[in-house]
Amino acid sequence: MDNHGRGPAPRPAGGADEPLVPTPPDPLPYEGVWRFTAPAVDASVPQARHAVRDLLHRQGVPVSDDLVQGLLLIVSELVTNAVKHAALLSPMLAVEVAVGAEWVRVSVEDNHPYRPTALETDHGRTGGRGLLLVREITREAGGACEVEHTPSGGKVIWAALPLKPTRVL
Repeated sequence: MDNHGRGPAPRPAGGADEPLVPTPPDPLPYEGVWRFTAPAVDASVPQARHAVRDLLHRQGVPVSDDLVQGLLLIVSELVTNAVKHAALLSPMLAVEVAVGAEWVRVSVEDNHPYRPTALETDHGRTGGRGLLLVREITREAGGACEVEHTPSGGKVIWAALPLKPTRVL
């Protein structure tokens, strides 16, 4: 009888019966990815903002009021940009919210190939600084923001912010 040197004594943790790679922890109840589509029209801007706000609340995501306000402003700016600049070639847009244990990411996707750039501040103009505002909100929160091409030839603009759970006293 060969016991491969194990002997009759109990085996230490990490033996042959236990996996060498630790199993990931179960996801938190609020973690997940949600996606919805909307027509590229002005009315979709407040609808997207309300949908994101309601989703965060319904899922019980532990976000501060400041973080929620920043996320909602980002959603408003990104959807507004898709409506104003992409609607001709992209009559529909998609909004995605992804929540992890330590971050929340919002993105807006359209099928227009134009990749926007953040404009510098021009105090004589109204508008035209939405992406600059998104980048500033993201930077102040310690997050990341990017514009990427999609396989279909369109683009997705996303912003990921660190999730700093609020303390309930």
